[in-house]
Amino acid sequence: MTMTKKTFTSLDEVRGHILKGTATIYHGSKTSTVVAYDQLAQYAQENSWGDWCMGDLSQLPKKCHLDERQQLHVEGPVTWSEAKAFCRSKGRDIMTAPTEELACVLAGVSTSCTGERCFGFGTLRDQVVELAFINFRGEDEVLSAERDLVESSHLSSYQEEILNYQNTFAGYASFKNGPFPRFEKETDLLIGTEGQLGVVTKGVFKTTPLENVHYLFVALPKWEEDFTAHLELFEAVQEFRQDVLSCELLDENSWRYLDPEDRPREGKDIVYLEVRESELENIYDNLLSQLKHIGPDDFFAVSENRAISLRMAIPRRVFERNSQVGVVKKGTDIQVSGERFQELLLKYRELSQKGIRYNLFGHFGDAHLHFNFMPTQAQVSQCQDLLEELYHWVKEVGGSPFAEHGIGLLKQDFIKPFYTCAQEKLFAILKKEMDPSLVFFPFGFLRGQRDGE
Repeated sequence: MTMTKKTFTSLDEVRGHILKGTATIYHGSKTSTVVAYDQLAQYAQENSWGDWCMGDLSQLPKKCHLDERQQLHVEGPVTWSEAKAFCRSKGRDIMTAPTEELACVLAGVSTSCTGERCFGFGTLRDQVVELAFINFRGEDEVLSAERDLVESSHLSSYQEEILNYQNTFAGYASFKNGPFPRFEKETDLLIGTEGQLGVVTKGVFKTTPLENVHYLFVALPKWEEDFTAHLELFEAVQEFRQDVLSCELLDENSWRYLDPEDRPREGKDIVYLEVRESELENIYDNLLSQLKHIGPDDFFAVSENRAISLRMAIPRRVFERNSQVGVVKKGTDIQVSGERFQELLLKYRELSQKGIRYNLFGHFGDAHLHFNFMPTQAQVSQCQDLLEELYHWVKEVGGSPFAEHGIGLLKQDFIKPFYTCAQEKLFAILKKEMDPSLVFFPFGFLRGQRDGE
């Protein structure tokens, strides 16, 4: 097993590398939480990968522009922070807000990141207008969201397999992501497939007019002790999706990673709402009139810059402290239907009582929360067993196990039970038609088979 590294400074270099036929994991900002870049060499050795390469795309040329339809064109390793700043300088705004704004936009497409603004704007998947990529022949191709997948030249002979696959996805249609990609539009071939079918070089995205927003923080009791108020707020905020762009939870355990002076309310969970300025008073009044367990003293406003700074500081501080003490995070990425949200909180409450450090945060309004264990080395095996039990329950209730951050390498074992023959058959077809030499992340989930088959 030999690992090499290559940094690309032009797309011609990428094309040339593809034609050499070397199995490659392409990356940009290395912010993925499901790849574990620092453990790849060990992982490769344990899984007998053979010769492979780490392909760094972070030094490619990059640029943004808005077209006459106010659609954002992104080329190269543009970060979400850069894309947002560019759009705002033109009076527009992006419709996605990932947890880590230093991540690259096109890498976000590959993992199908969704972020906070899904509550108001829907998924990144539906904001994509067009995607360009380099295929296994080193050629440039363009995929359009206006073409259905069954019309794609890549798959014109496989309509029956596509329709069978789509039927299995129907139960996840309302989720950010299912356990497997949607594969409805032609652009879906590159969304959530984690670079396994080509190198994405350009994306065209919808934008929205730039508006003033306010962040309304709501202080709640600790969810482990009583989540009555949480459920009440969850139900009440659903009718305001047009004007509440984000609805996020940061529990008291998350705030404890910050210095005391940075914590909004000591000993409290916080749900914050990103609200259009024009509707702030109306939403506040309407919510307050519906809530029995939350009063006016539990609401307070925070500036946009302050709210974003606090939100991003927590995962970074968690990572820093875990690294210092040698702890590896074991996290979830589960979304359930609104009807099952209480059950999900109950499951997380059970996990909170196992004597392992944890926190809970994420996309509250979408019933999509990240429960994170921070185990000691002695507790890692126990966490693995607990998560396997949890994902078994997720499958039983029709939830999505990985609704935002992808599968990568770390979560492939958990995803296998969610696959049927329809997934495996179409995955095999995609690799055969679009990556026959297995040069694009050939260790990813598209090549997997269920145990015993």
